[in-house]
Amino acid sequence: MTAPSPGSAATPAITKPSPAPVLKGGLAQVVLATLASTVGFWAWMSIAPLQKTYATSMGLDEGQISLMLATPVLVGALGRILVGAMTDRFGGRRMFTIVLLVSVPAVLLVALAGSIKSFPLLLISGFYLGVAGTIFAAGVPFSSAWFPPKQRGLANGIFGMGMIGTAVSAFFTPRLVAAIGYFPTHLLIAGLLALFAVLSWLLLRDSPVWKPNADKLVPKVIGALKLPVTWEMSFLYGIVFGGFVAFSTFLPKYLTTIYPNDVDAIGAGTRTALFAVAAVIARPIGGVLADRFGPKVIALISLGGIVALAYIVGQQPAEGIVTGVTFILMASAMGLGMGAVFAWVGPSTPPDKVGAVTGVVAAAGGLGGYFPPLLMGATYHAETNSYQLGLWFLVLVGALALVVAGMLRDAGNRAKA
Repeated sequence: MTAPSPGSAATPAITKPSPAPVLKGGLAQVVLATLASTVGFWAWMSIAPLQKTYATSMGLDEGQISLMLATPVLVGALGRILVGAMTDRFGGRRMFTIVLLVSVPAVLLVALAGSIKSFPLLLISGFYLGVAGTIFAAGVPFSSAWFPPKQRGLANGIFGMGMIGTAVSAFFTPRLVAAIGYFPTHLLIAGLLALFAVLSWLLLRDSPVWKPNADKLVPKVIGALKLPVTWEMSFLYGIVFGGFVAFSTFLPKYLTTIYPNDVDAIGAGTRTALFAVAAVIARPIGGVLADRFGPKVIALISLGGIVALAYIVGQQPAEGIVTGVTFILMASAMGLGMGAVFAWVGPSTPPDKVGAVTGVVAAAGGLGGYFPPLLMGATYHAETNSYQLGLWFLVLVGALALVVAGMLRDAGNRAKA
């Protein structure tokens, strides 16, 4: 009897596992995505730094100003659900290009609305401008796929630095308007959007580990909504990122209202830029710390800081060092929380649903930034010149989020469960 030859039916063939794709060049890809996101955030937040100009030229009241500031935030929030799911299907390269290109006409419409002093057109163009804010939902799954699971907090932290576009807008937009004029400033922003759309198409590449998910959009979103992690992280992100968006949007209005003799429009833009920079710096730090110590611990530190600092802001201390330090520390606490929450999402979510879950969570963060400006406008007390009721609401919601975060399992424990 002869022994079976190798590879015959009697001898099972030995198959070697296919080698894991090499994630080479991931940092460069994430950095380019971050720069594109910066331009998108600049466009998204281009109305807020000029709110006093619009209010004066169009004769807007407190409610109209709040609505004007909140409208781009709403669309930028809800649109992230769609963009996140579409990124799962079409990839980050395509979605970056599409979002940036589609945002160009929105900026031009804002320029037209301001030039002819039309508040209805400004609201419509602001609604359309919200598209630029959806770019975040394309970047998180794109960046995550370029790094191994243990470094995804870092990857999302780096990409999250693209929200420095908020600081760029707050600092440069009013200065550019003063230097070159209102319409040319918006032409410049539109030109940058078009430039980075071209660069995204030519230079961005989807990770070799990324695979398109052809599931239909509605079932995909419903599937994401069925996951407990989606609702848990949405609530937490609604506080940390929502608070950042709300303050980035409303801070120029807040400062020029509460401290009219001390802060002008350019000074308010500078302070808002510093607020945004502090959050941007803290975000990747939050991601790295979450990778090392667990996202739950960092989220608890973040939320505790937000609650304490919101209480101090509510006391309306005199303009100066105390207010400056308080707002910077609050922004830093929010940045840490942003990094922690998205470091929590990745390991807790099925790989094929990361884009959809990311879109929903990012939308919740945007929605968290939509309501506070409206609430601040509605609760403003003219006789005492105070937004104290709105700030107390932030304290209470932040305290609730602190309790909820304390009750959740950390990412590592969740993966083992």
